[in-house]
Amino acid sequence: MVVTDARKPDMPIVLANRSFLKLTGYASDEVLGRNCRFLQGPATSPIAVAEIRAGIADERDVSVEILNYKKNGEQFWNRLHLSPIHGDDGKILYFFGSQIDMTEYRRIEALKASEHRLLMEVDHRSKNVLAIVDSIVRLSNADDPALYAAAIQHRVQALARAHNLLAERRWTSISVEELVRLQVTPFAATRAVLSGPDIKLPAPVVQPVALVLHELAVNAARHGALVAPQGRLSISWAPALPGTGLRMRWQEIGAGSVRRPTKRGFGTVIVGAMIEKQLKGHVEKTWSNDGLLIEIEIPYSGSSTGSRT
Repeated sequence: MVVTDARKPDMPIVLANRSFLKLTGYASDEVLGRNCRFLQGPATSPIAVAEIRAGIADERDVSVEILNYKKNGEQFWNRLHLSPIHGDDGKILYFFGSQIDMTEYRRIEALKASEHRLLMEVDHRSKNVLAIVDSIVRLSNADDPALYAAAIQHRVQALARAHNLLAERRWTSISVEELVRLQVTPFAATRAVLSGPDIKLPAPVVQPVALVLHELAVNAARHGALVAPQGRLSISWAPALPGTGLRMRWQEIGAGSVRRPTKRGFGTVIVGAMIEKQLKGHVEKTWSNDGLLIEIEIPYSGSSTGSRT
């Protein structure tokens, strides 16, 4: 607690109890005769200061939380309450001020808020992953139980590889090249040429794109260019528009004459579900005498692009 003299210039402190001295780290001779503003510092809110000044000018009670500083420079959150003390004639004599250290309370509240945000984020990510797994289970070919189980297993493993990569990077953005290499290398370690700028995919986009890349690589290995000894992949990417998404070009070369399939395969269905349904993008396929060309466009915000070295 402190008492300031409202009748003297700059309202100096005329009384400070031991608790105030203990809280701030000052000795009594360093406090008495000074205005309380010495507790303010670089991060003290000017709005809180203005609220205090207005209350003093109006000679009314003021309650405000303000960031103050101890003698050693340490910050503390101060719940300050000021009350005017008037004489019998109604004139202002003193201001009584009480301070409560709210630092620990603020820390606990911030921790609770952080934990809540973390739980909400985990819940959101879990729902995204489960939605993708649900698509895998529903869209995989269930005609043969053994093949069905294997297809789901490999697709979930592809999803897990992307999940592990995100976990290693603390769920920040992942480069397109890194994600392409992660999913394509198991099928075309030496038969894929990659090119494109350093584009970062935001975390929510990574897992669906990873599954799409897995499906395309599996299809190329089973039915496309990678079946032929001379077959190879050319995978390139570029920004769709500055900061608005990704354009990817998947080209299978050296597969020989490729006919457009008469019906959609399950891999095609999954690619469509991930790109068009979940990511609201677009997929276009072109068949030629030399192979298959797939052009993918994915809209999203928060992309970042840099030059590769």
